[in-house]
Amino acid sequence: MKIEEILEKQRKFFHSGATLPVEFRIEMLKKLRSAVKKYESEIHAALKADLGKSDFEGFMCETGLVLSELTYMISHTRRFAAKKRVHTPLAQFASSSYRKPSPYGNTLIMSPWNYPLLLTIDPLTDAIAAGNTAVVKPSAYSPATSAIIEKIITECFPIEYVAVVTGGRKENAALLEQKFDFVFFTGSQNVGREVLRHTAETLTPAVLELGGKSPCIVDSTAKLKLAAKRIVFGKYLNCGQTCVAPDYILCHSSIRNQLVKELCDQVLRQYGTDPLSNPDYGRVINEKHFMRLLGLMDQKKTVLGGTARKETLQIAPTILTDVTWEDPVMQEEIFGPILPVLTFDNFEEVYSLLAGKSKPLALYLFSEDQQRIREVTERCSYGGGCVNDTIIHLATSEMGFGGVGESGMGAYHGREGFETFSHRKSIVDKKTWMDLPMRYQPYRRKLYGKLLHVFLR
Repeated sequence: MKIEEILEKQRKFFHSGATLPVEFRIEMLKKLRSAVKKYESEIHAALKADLGKSDFEGFMCETGLVLSELTYMISHTRRFAAKKRVHTPLAQFASSSYRKPSPYGNTLIMSPWNYPLLLTIDPLTDAIAAGNTAVVKPSAYSPATSAIIEKIITECFPIEYVAVVTGGRKENAALLEQKFDFVFFTGSQNVGREVLRHTAETLTPAVLELGGKSPCIVDSTAKLKLAAKRIVFGKYLNCGQTCVAPDYILCHSSIRNQLVKELCDQVLRQYGTDPLSNPDYGRVINEKHFMRLLGLMDQKKTVLGGTARKETLQIAPTILTDVTWEDPVMQEEIFGPILPVLTFDNFEEVYSLLAGKSKPLALYLFSEDQQRIREVTERCSYGGGCVNDTIIHLATSEMGFGGVGESGMGAYHGREGFETFSHRKSIVDKKTWMDLPMRYQPYRRKLYGKLLHVFLR
């Protein structure tokens, strides 16, 4: 079916009011949750085929988080969808005022390949909970997972409610030429700019979940063994192909050598002496990205890893030292298993440095100094992050997840996701049993003027 025909069907379905009852939304969320559980083993097999993810990592980072978000929204949608009374000024007596969440209508969800299930079904969950219809466009770079996503959605929903469009750039371009009521995009900054250009043409609201070079700051008070353990986990998860992975380490010069030693020890502990033979270690998505990553590595600065296997598209967890800001690895988001280590001598240097760079999607700080923690979280601008850990801030429905500036706009997860896919109408319900005359002409300045001053104060 052509994209235009799908959209026309979805517009008619939405305008029929079918998606508005909360009971319908909750029933659809339950249906989706049951389907994800039913096809869990097939999902994990697809993730293995596309990215080399183990079943454990597939559950931990994809199906488990999807099921968590679905369960959360099933439990909370009724409360989120309820109107909320607000204070009414005396000047509007007699009336009541409230805000009512209202779905945007026909939404487009464009998802990436690095967490293909999670970053497709999570925003879809929020869109359904908010009462929208959706066209879902999964990535062509993860075909096995895109196929199981299409299978699940087709089994769960009629095309006039939720539809899947597969394909590559041609299909992406065709979708962006259409008029949607809301667009949700996750992916690179370059493509995000194109999405925003198209949505600007039709004044369509959009959320962009992008990326960037997320710093990991380690100060001299940090517990280095634990810091290294958590940094290695966050950096090399999914073979480094995580939008909130620590892109590089910025550590105090006094602890650099000890930190590098602990990082090397942790790589050996977590991935073994031959990571490329570790069945639980993933791979790079395709040859194009594999070759790009090889071009970012300087063997003279490599203290661990640096080996690669082209036939399996694998690159061993790699650590670089003596890196400068002019090196190729610092000119773009790495999005792979390469970890540069840079140093600083004082925090004013850090603040000045980060202020001059694009705002990252995440920032991580390892420190035992509470004053320093408060200072960094206040002075640095970034989407979100962790203190003394990495990655885990996105694994909750109780907090919104999103970027700022160049790393994106808007957020989702839980209530934040419901509100992202909703417009909040402000409504005054004026009573008819009384009508104060002071706003009508002819004005009686002295008397009504004094009364207006009283009401409006």
